[in-house]
Amino acid sequence: MENNIVWLNHKVTPEDRANIKNQKPCMLWLTGLSGSGKSTIANALESYLNQYGFHTVLLDGDNLRFGLNKDLGFSPEDRSENIRRIGEVGKLFVEAGVIVIASLISPFLKDRKMVRDLFSENEFIEVYISTPLGVCESRDPKGLYKKARIGEIPNFTGIGSPYEEPVNPEIKIDTNIYDVPSSIEMIVSELKAKAILPSKGK
Repeated sequence: MENNIVWLNHKVTPEDRANIKNQKPCMLWLTGLSGSGKSTIANALESYLNQYGFHTVLLDGDNLRFGLNKDLGFSPEDRSENIRRIGEVGKLFVEAGVIVIASLISPFLKDRKMVRDLFSENEFIEVYISTPLGVCESRDPKGLYKKARIGEIPNFTGIGSPYEEPVNPEIKIDTNIYDVPSSIEMIVSELKAKAILPSKGK
């Protein structure tokens, strides 16, 4: 089967698509424990970028399990496949000239490296939402930690399954220390430093 597959070279390049949008695309990968603040920051960041006319898409881990990844469970193998699919979708959006914001636990180092390797230098920006487990569990916005503690959710990250912290993330944010506006400011500063956003004006 694979011998019959031939790669199609596109006449329109990723650079052509980005130029139409007048922006530099990238993949912002927000990783961290459940309840760390990933989704809140991702939503606020997209709202900020949209306000200034940037073309974005938000890939939320939970939302994608209602569609693209609804056939996957939470075994280590399924988690890896979940990350792989989201990484490939993100790559397509980046090639379309879009700023992609992905928000998902993505607990394993090897899986996040797999996604990083899909992108060119400076296209992938890892944002580690480093809020401590105790704080995340005290928030427990979805009641998942409570269920995990009584054994209703096996392999729950941070309780029954490990979370492997990023080694050298581009950005590290503890939402127990930084509020949402400060978190957005940190991310925007990094995007400006990488010339993804203009240093002046927007």
